[in-house]
Amino acid sequence: MSPRIEELPQNDHDPTGAAPDRTTSAGPVSEHLGPVRSWAGLRHLLVRLHFYAGVLVAPFLLVAALTGLAYTLAPQLDALVYGDQLRVERVGGETRPLAEQIAAARSAHPEGTTMSVTTPPGPEDTTRVVLSVPELGDKQRTVFVDPYTAEVQGELTTWFGSTPLTTWLDDLHRNLHLGETGRLYSEVAASWLWVIVAGGLVLWLGRSRGRRAKSARGVLLPDRTAGGVRRTRSWHAATGVWLALGLLFLSATGLTWSQHAGERFGQALDATNGRAPALDTALPGGDAPAGDHAEHAEHGGSGGEAGDADPAAFAAALTAARGAGLDGTVEVTPPADPASAWVVAQTDNVWPVHYDQVAVDTTTGEVVSHNRWAGYPVLAKLSKLGVQGHMGVLFGIVNQIVLAVIALGLTAVIIWGYRMWWQRRPTRTDRTALAGKAPERGAWRRLPLTALVLGIPAVAALCWALPVLGVTLIGFLMVDAMLGAARRIRTT
Repeated sequence: MSPRIEELPQNDHDPTGAAPDRTTSAGPVSEHLGPVRSWAGLRHLLVRLHFYAGVLVAPFLLVAALTGLAYTLAPQLDALVYGDQLRVERVGGETRPLAEQIAAARSAHPEGTTMSVTTPPGPEDTTRVVLSVPELGDKQRTVFVDPYTAEVQGELTTWFGSTPLTTWLDDLHRNLHLGETGRLYSEVAASWLWVIVAGGLVLWLGRSRGRRAKSARGVLLPDRTAGGVRRTRSWHAATGVWLALGLLFLSATGLTWSQHAGERFGQALDATNGRAPALDTALPGGDAPAGDHAEHAEHGGSGGEAGDADPAAFAAALTAARGAGLDGTVEVTPPADPASAWVVAQTDNVWPVHYDQVAVDTTTGEVVSHNRWAGYPVLAKLSKLGVQGHMGVLFGIVNQIVLAVIALGLTAVIIWGYRMWWQRRPTRTDRTALAGKAPERGAWRRLPLTALVLGIPAVAALCWALPVLGVTLIGFLMVDAMLGAARRIRTT
């Protein structure tokens, strides 16, 4: 890598449009002394990182944005496609007893065992009786019952509460229907999104060309008086500033349940006692260990050898939970074995959320243990709320609109980024190319030794915490090194 940096009449290599620093990066450099080290070299490194990360990761981000946009419409699509199952024909007065509703569902669908029952979220919604059917694998059969008439309105193959359409859209966004291997695409997008956003903000806010760059208007609004690549750059950057907070939120929350970074996050929760407390489901005098049955991890349906659970026991567990203060929509789950209690858990994911849980001994009607949402560790609360916000559930329709705007905005930013690359291409007849030239190599050579000493261990630690970021970064560096070597061979 040559320390010599080509001086350009205009700084088209910098996506922020900042004027070149001619005293350190493009100024006179002694061939014997090497490049001058200064903190200005950090900007040149960010320019190159932002360029390559944008060009190479943008396709992953574009797919994530478009599939995420489709997922934000899931509630409305569910209502359109599955309205007959999800909604009652007519809102009545008194609801039928829960045991009668369950009995009607089991009469219509005697297969499998009753895994759980979810009460209606609203007066126009149906009761959901979830059946564990062995041939469905990790999916369930959900029977929808009109709570006012106890009539079965239909059934769907669901995945822990999600309809077939929502499940399909969720898999599309998460793994492109490619299984565990496909999850790498979304983790690449989430791992690099915050890097691209943070780097872009630093470059845009730190530019120095003209008074406009120092004004709020120049930061937040595009420059409509500019033309060509400068106009496109201003739209790209100003829109990115408006989207930055939302994009950083999506990156962070997406990483918490990703395949590899999510494992690291889980280790951090364990080390800080930040996980949600497990509900103690052991009955007094029993030997069963505690377990968090409300999260579907250990649902055994009806207790195995004993056969299907008695519908009256569901009603008894619900009555005890209501007496303990669990209002709203709840999920009632039978015990996994005779030594364990029934679990009743609130499942209200819309703010203000309700996630209290109780374990109930239906033989006595007593609540034997209680988990209060208010007592959850802060990290557990943030993780839970972050997931619901990421899925567009936490704040209802407002949450969906915000996510849709972010997805559309990110799509526009990506398109403008590629347009800039195309606009910067050489147009002379003797120097044509499909796209603009990449920023010059060797920026790290101009960094102060302090930055290298502190930065290299920090990047190594970051790559350990985000393994996919680390692997792809190493891949980028290897490709860049090979391209540099090939270029030197051609010029010698």
